[in-house]
Amino acid sequence: MEYGFEIKAASDTRIRSIDILRGIVMVLMAIDHVRVYSGIPAWGIGYGIFLTRWITNFCAPAFTFLAGASAFLYGKRAGTLSELSKYLLGRGLMLVILELTAIRFLWTFNFNYSNFLLAGIIWMLGWCMVILAAVVRLKPRSIAIAGLFVILFQNLFGLLPKLFPLTTQKYAGYAWEFIYPAGLHSLPGVTILYVLVPWIGVMMAGYGFGSVFLKNTEVRRKICLWTGLSSITLFILIGCIVALTQEPEYNMPFLQRLLAQQKYPASQLFLLMTLGPLITAIPFAERITGWLGKVFYTFGKVPLFYYMVHIPVIHLGSLIIVYLKDRITFPGWYDTAPFVEMPAAYQWSLPLLYAEFIGDVAFLYLICAWYVRYKHAHPEKKWLRYF
Repeated sequence: MEYGFEIKAASDTRIRSIDILRGIVMVLMAIDHVRVYSGIPAWGIGYGIFLTRWITNFCAPAFTFLAGASAFLYGKRAGTLSELSKYLLGRGLMLVILELTAIRFLWTFNFNYSNFLLAGIIWMLGWCMVILAAVVRLKPRSIAIAGLFVILFQNLFGLLPKLFPLTTQKYAGYAWEFIYPAGLHSLPGVTILYVLVPWIGVMMAGYGFGSVFLKNTEVRRKICLWTGLSSITLFILIGCIVALTQEPEYNMPFLQRLLAQQKYPASQLFLLMTLGPLITAIPFAERITGWLGKVFYTFGKVPLFYYMVHIPVIHLGSLIIVYLKDRITFPGWYDTAPFVEMPAAYQWSLPLLYAEFIGDVAFLYLICAWYVRYKHAHPEKKWLRYF
């Protein structure tokens, strides 16, 4: 399941590689979400803080790309494109509703929806699935090419609204700012974290890449390595030129300038930096075994359940730490989480951040392992497949 998107394919090994990769980035995601509640800024000059944030950049690209590949594989199993389209539409709308209701509450623990709504990653994945549902009748290669076009020429989406008459640009922004930032007015009270472009392009590219998982091991390995390593090389070449020629910000060292690529919206270099290693890792993920492989595989099999549970687990753990550390209960800092502005005197240290992260992941594994067993023991409960 990819955030409510359950898949099966002809080979458990191939699905296992997707689940393990997904499980790895879900664990990485927990680092960043603990960081949110720790009050530590997203970026810092020190390499400890910088790398803590940077390593989690792989999460959104991996979720979106693998969701596209999962859609392709589900379509092969479903047998008809109509069934696939119907499935994507239903799951996509479910994710959008979850983001604006339950997930919003779990982040903040308050019901004041009028002042703060978040268009986050679940919202983005949901709408991308809805859009993908409308185009799955095209050939997978055509969908992939269209997706790459969206990624490469995403900046054009920021210019298109300028063609609207000035009298309509204000109102156009209410919808367009969800698609791509264009400097227009967005809906009041709504914070847009993930726009649809270029992420729909990433999901479409993943859909086209889904056929690679149906190829034999050696062919799949060669395609993944060639595609992934080429992307990494291209990122290093272009990224180094940009980093060497741009004006340093905050005296940031060269390596940090190279790695600090724009995520909101995700730039072409950001996606080369993250998707290249992800695709390269596919053949290696198939070989991860033992207890570590079991942990990642378990998380990857129930990602929506994990996501819905990990936020309150981290939130509650943070409230306990804040109380023990500073004797503060339910601080207003978290009312707009994941946007947290905590006074510097109350921000955590990195060791404390990682201590909670390790404890949370261990607890989440126990919960997710129980849920996997429960799902398998109760196939008659059809509603469980949604989580």
